Amino acid sequence: MLRVLAVDDEEPALGELLYLLRADPRVRTAEGAGDAAAALRRIGRALDSGPDGDDGIDVVFLDIHMPGLTGLDVARLLAGFARPPLVVFVTAHEGFALQAFDLQAVDYVLKPVRRERLAEAVRRVHGLVHAAPAPASAPPAPEQVPVELGGVTRFVAVEDIAYVEAHGDYARLHTDQGSHLVRIPLSTLEERWADRGFVRIHRSHLVAVGRITELRVDGGATSVRLGATDLAVSRRHARHLRDLLTRRAGG
Repeated sequence: MLRVLAVDDEEPALGELLYLLRADPRVRTAEGAGDAAAALRRIGRALDSGPDGDDGIDVVFLDIHMPGLTGLDVARLLAGFARPPLVVFVTAHEGFALQAFDLQAVDYVLKPVRRERLAEAVRRVHGLVHAAPAPASAPPAPEQVPVELGGVTRFVAVEDIAYVEAHGDYARLHTDQGSHLVRIPLSTLEERWADRGFVRIHRSHLVAVGRITELRVDGGATSVRLGATDLAVSRRHARHLRDLLTRRAGG
């Protein structure tokens, strides 16, 4: 069973969260902290005790907006330890999901917290805490992008994304099942996914090279086809893309 610390500076929200956590049969203990300083003191005792010690904590349910240190600040501090507790963010704000998952958060639960949604987060934590160690040769888990749909966080595997379209400070991820808008610039995704086979073909588009089925050159204009979608390739990126596709075909 799980040992839980819940952190929220709003007392009613903390009380409701603790009530729901304590009602879950997978939770052994659920303690509360009203700010980041109190949370860090409690986590410090847990780290000193070790994961198997009497003061151990398996997971921290963290609010993001708090006076002083934010929940993101706390998660960054925890990331510096060898065996920190897992982190689940519980917040009223959708815009920090990608930062949360960059910090290896297990889940991102939006307020007002629904019992069923919180139970799903507890299930994920429970599965990770009690999972058997992976074989040394096991491949890394596929990267996933959290997206919000009607208050529910879903996870889109990067390998399922055919191309990405720029929308100012946002980006729209296009998959075979539909599209999802996330709050992250296209340039950030270009840098992050360069080693995953994504290449910039236009100031507005980033594509998965493996999804390109046709390269067309017509009167000096270059375009690519991904399934039923045609996308223009800018002159700036056309030569690099042709060279890349030629090397892939030759390899």
